[in-house]
Amino acid sequence: MSRWQKVGAVLAILVVSLVALDRLFPPPLKAVRTSVVVTDKDQRWLHGFTVIDQDGERRWRFDADIDAIDPRFIERLVQIEDQRFWSHPGVDLLAVVRAMNSFARQGQIVSGASTITMQTARLMEPRPRTIPSKLIEMVRALQIELRLSKEEILELYLTLAPYGGNLQGIRAASLAYFGKEPTQLTDAQQALLIALPQAPEARRPDRKPANAAASRSTILAKLRETAHLSDTQYREALEATIPAKRQSFSRLAWHGSYASQKRAPEGGEVQLTLDADLQRTIERLIVAHLQRQDDEANMAVLVIESRTRKVRAMLGSADISRDGGWIDITTAERSPGSTLKPFIYGLAFEDGFAAGETLIDDAPYSFDGYRPENFTRMFHGDVTLAEALQHSLNVPAVLALDRIGPQRFAASLEAAGVDARLPGGGDQRRSLAIALGGIGLSMRDLGMLYAGLANGGQISPLIWYADEDASSEALTYPLITEASAQRLTRIMREAPAPAGRAPAALARQAPEIAFKTGTSYGYRDAWAAGYTDDYTVIVWAGHPNGTPRPGVTGRQASLPLMFEIFDHLPALVRPDIYAGAVEEGAFEDGAFDIGGGLTRLSPRKRELPPEIVFPEDGVTVFYSDNQAARGFVLAARGGAGAYAWYVDGKPVAHDPLGGRTIWRPAQAGFYDVTVVDRAGRRATSSVRVQVAG
Repeated sequence: MSRWQKVGAVLAILVVSLVALDRLFPPPLKAVRTSVVVTDKDQRWLHGFTVIDQDGERRWRFDADIDAIDPRFIERLVQIEDQRFWSHPGVDLLAVVRAMNSFARQGQIVSGASTITMQTARLMEPRPRTIPSKLIEMVRALQIELRLSKEEILELYLTLAPYGGNLQGIRAASLAYFGKEPTQLTDAQQALLIALPQAPEARRPDRKPANAAASRSTILAKLRETAHLSDTQYREALEATIPAKRQSFSRLAWHGSYASQKRAPEGGEVQLTLDADLQRTIERLIVAHLQRQDDEANMAVLVIESRTRKVRAMLGSADISRDGGWIDITTAERSPGSTLKPFIYGLAFEDGFAAGETLIDDAPYSFDGYRPENFTRMFHGDVTLAEALQHSLNVPAVLALDRIGPQRFAASLEAAGVDARLPGGGDQRRSLAIALGGIGLSMRDLGMLYAGLANGGQISPLIWYADEDASSEALTYPLITEASAQRLTRIMREAPAPAGRAPAALARQAPEIAFKTGTSYGYRDAWAAGYTDDYTVIVWAGHPNGTPRPGVTGRQASLPLMFEIFDHLPALVRPDIYAGAVEEGAFEDGAFDIGGGLTRLSPRKRELPPEIVFPEDGVTVFYSDNQAARGFVLAARGGAGAYAWYVDGKPVAHDPLGGRTIWRPAQAGFYDVTVVDRAGRRATSSVRVQVAG
């Protein structure tokens, strides 16, 4: 082997070794995690969350995008920190030689040799500032340059650079110190942000403003010397004030933003469908509304764009500092009170046994022992179905649900995407209570249902994220027809307006709101749900822990805020989605006709359970020796006949000759006497048998 061949072999081995070492010990580029930034539909900031590093510290660190940074800042940063950044391979040999010469002449380093790439390597892997550490940084810088473009290296540096306290990166610093994105920074602001990473704690403007001003002046002078600033720009920048404190980051839509973090586990941006301006307005309104309340109750709000089902504002709680404020009420299972009544009547319309003009007798009824009452404990006799809905009468709603069947109603809700679980394991009497709120639903469920009414009875999931497809018809469920939905809308638009507010028909440019209120059992939940062609609004008030608020109803606590929210909603410019779908005038009152329905809706005929005539419940019967021999004849009436008798669970024989059932107690004591008819319905009397005399 010749000399040159040996040299070539050595070089080849060296290259292979370097490549192998580079692969075995790559720079930790994938270890950089950033804060989650939650933005609105227009990518405006809603909420940000600190990132927790391996040392347990929470830091603000956002991805830097070189296209979203003032280009003058990039040019000036390179001029100050690393003039040959665009040409060197990660290590500036000229700067290294210059630093070594100055150290040899003066015994100390007066001119640094760290490039931006080397500084980036140090930020990723912090080490003591020693010569061995510097050599490692050089190697890392070379590795980084092999993997990233110059623009990517700048973005990484401007993501990790320290700016004092828990701020890292140009975006976090610009937002915290100047309250704006780093797209258009002033000359003074640029100079301060260039100076801070060199000594972030010593130059923090919010704590050491004199040091910050001095370091900024030094950078400004260098920029003037290199013709990056004119004399006029230099003087104006020197006179600019130093920020006295850090500005707080936006904290809108806490619950929705917090839940969305899971979509960006490594950090970055999550874009919601919310509107930042509207969200800010709703949060202000709800705080002002609660200040007028007498207790420490909480409130939650959901605002949905009706046609698209996109959520435009949400508050899971008025304030997370309130009791239970950390609970997102929009996802919590609560009693909906009377807010499901429109959907019960909607299915009654579909079945053809009721219409808005159908008469219902609002009177005391027993539904297999379940006896609903109105909120006022008064009954109104004959009312139309429309009046029953507008005034939220209970008996008519239960009567309609009994005719529909609670199991079928719950199945319809489940088919529409609502988790509707019947109470009492499907027991008919307890299931009828869902007409009055005896079922658990969430605000999001109600929002989906009421937005469906605004869309002709078509129920679809709500849209929360900007990247969700809102056009899919596969998830749409036709709960009721468009005709039924429009009839319900007309009825609910004519419901009594809240106190102090004129009906929409009499007010100029007032939105026509179809709405329903609800109050759960024990005054634990106060609801208002309403919609227009443009928006659907759900409002809840109460205590998250379920503490009652005696006498506080949905009409009192939630309806005024709902109307106030509608007053602040922006008008939408949207296409006429019904163009050509129906004939002209089809949406006018009375234009939709789903059939006349029954002129009167009466309770369905129901077989009552048998009634024990003898012995009646709670009586004491006496017997003598003669009576003990003859026994007692058990008697019942009603039911389906063919009675079977039991005493304390044991059957009592039937006398085939006399056609009677005779019970002969063995001794004195307490007994349960039960009769069961052919249909399996039963009745029981608890009696006492006592010896006569």
